[in-house]
Amino acid sequence: MRILLVDDEVELTDPLSRVLKHQGYQVDVACDGLEGSQLARQKIYDLLILDWMLPHQSGLAICQELRSQGSTTPVLFLTAKDTLDDRVMGLDAGADDYLVKPFELRELLARVRALLRRYPPRDTNSTYYLRLGSLELDLSNQLAYRYKRLIELSEKETQLLEYFMRHPGQLLTHDQIYQHLWTEEEPPSSNVLAALIRLLRRKIEGKGETPLIHTVYGKGYRFGEDG
Repeated sequence: MRILLVDDEVELTDPLSRVLKHQGYQVDVACDGLEGSQLARQKIYDLLILDWMLPHQSGLAICQELRSQGSTTPVLFLTAKDTLDDRVMGLDAGADDYLVKPFELRELLARVRALLRRYPPRDTNSTYYLRLGSLELDLSNQLAYRYKRLIELSEKETQLLEYFMRHPGQLLTHDQIYQHLWTEEEPPSSNVLAALIRLLRRKIEGKGETPLIHTVYGKGYRFGEDG
């Protein structure tokens, strides 16, 4: 199981990450909010442990951002904020649990175990499962998810979407995409890529949702919520 620990106190993250790894968890560590937010959007985690107050972006903002994108990954807040209003604010932002600093390590480990029991992990082996922003791709089952919406894909749609998601923000030329999706022995017709793009757009870009596939006219396509 993979855990993301986001806290700017190195004296806390170093020993805590070692203990979690000793317990058998895979642990990624970020020391500021922007790095933590980026990791949380790019990788699949079974649990996020977030400090409330972080440089650049607060843990509260990270949690709100992920929930707005449809993420259901459990979140445990670590914070010195101990008033009732603070706890309510954290839970309303989408947190699943709340631990006030300073805390006993045994209690934190118990809360981690409880959250992971409550939210059994999906089969999100990084080889077969990708996430980018609001979009998740289950390669093994040819399924995608966006804002909790299930999207069934064909084999070629899955291959194309995987290629896009592994190269976010990059200009992928028509030739690059053709070479990735088709062999020289089975060249496609001239309009098959445009047709495939149209079909994929209809599936992953629902009404009111941010466009993901951006046409660079005469060259190719760029993928991502930022265009």
